[in-house]
Amino acid sequence: MCPHALIPYKPVNPKTRLSCILDQAEREAFARAMLQDVITTTIDALCTPVIVSTELYDSEDVQITIKDADLSSSLNQILPDCTGPILILMADLPLADRASIQRVTSTTSDMAIVPGRGGGTNVIYIKDTKRFHVDYYGMSFLKHMKIAQDAGLSCEVIDSFRLHTDIDEKEDLAELLIHGTGKSRAYLEELGISLVVEKGRVGVERKR
Repeated sequence: MCPHALIPYKPVNPKTRLSCILDQAEREAFARAMLQDVITTTIDALCTPVIVSTELYDSEDVQITIKDADLSSSLNQILPDCTGPILILMADLPLADRASIQRVTSTTSDMAIVPGRGGGTNVIYIKDTKRFHVDYYGMSFLKHMKIAQDAGLSCEVIDSFRLHTDIDEKEDLAELLIHGTGKSRAYLEELGISLVVEKGRVGVERKR
């Protein structure tokens, strides 16, 4: 099975919580690098990436551009018209690998969810998109579980370090530098961002 993978992406002024270490141009370049890592892994997992972007931008990848709509509204415009299973994968998961994605798409349940930190949702795999809608922001994981329950859909919750680790805060960059192997890690290293141990905890610092 080769499901389409919807990858929401914000090309302009993304990842504002990284402003303490990256300026806007760097954050945009970093977001592009993470997106490319996710696309590469998605293809390696035998899925077809479709970028759901807030702005039209230069890319050879298939993209759907929806302006003036939030994440939930954008995806809910797309899902009813989909045929076959759909994977929704956030663009800030550069540690994702083939095995972790295929673990999700091989579920025997009607759908599968990978929780994010703080009650969020990082990955959703749904076999019948006409019976499900998304509701991101806030405690979206609990909301998505309730939507599945109300629709009578069986849902498998998958515990995956590589899909659980999204990159939002400066502290998250340490996980990428430790475990990452793709373009986004290389980009951080080009900027002079490296690991540092302070008071027994691993963090990052920028040397230039």
